[in-house]
Amino acid sequence: MTRRIYNFENPDRFVAGAIGQPGSRTFYLQAREGERIVSVLLEKLQVGLLAERLTQLLAELRERGAKVPDGPTPADVDAAPLDEPINEVFRVGTMAIVWDGDDESIVIEAAAMGEDDAAEDAIHEVTDEVAEIDVDAEPDVVRVHLDPPRALAFAQRALDVVAAGRPPCPFCGQPLNPEGHVCARRNGFMN
Repeated sequence: MTRRIYNFENPDRFVAGAIGQPGSRTFYLQAREGERIVSVLLEKLQVGLLAERLTQLLAELRERGAKVPDGPTPADVDAAPLDEPINEVFRVGTMAIVWDGDDESIVIEAAAMGEDDAAEDAIHEVTDEVAEIDVDAEPDVVRVHLDPPRALAFAQRALDVVAAGRPPCPFCGQPLNPEGHVCARRNGFMN
């Protein structure tokens, strides 16, 4: 099968979003450029890690003198729901965050899950050039280029989406269901 690369050089929109009720939500990354919309499915953990690592990378770049603002501009904040219809093209296996120093932009790559992918290998930070690869052996990829303010806005929204789920148990930190949960820290009592 031929590898598909969905490249968004200057997307109109790039967001993380979730569909469903807390406890049974489905998470997506969605990019839109004109009439073209691409949605990919991923885990809540992947959304949170992507946002955290992106924020860390931008903070480090700011310390090194790159033109990175302290926070997103109001114009870059996107609180709208995901564009419909949501038809995911693949489930994300691995992601990469790349700083392109030539045009001072962030490149986010989300690759399709392969047979050998594991959840622990969800995020890789890359700061150098990507090596030549055999395109027939590689998974499909969504590649999105963002300037630093839009990358910060994406990260903030992604963190908000993750935080909008079930509240954590004050004792063990596990998510609380509306009816409570059996808490290990409370010796198996309901919390």
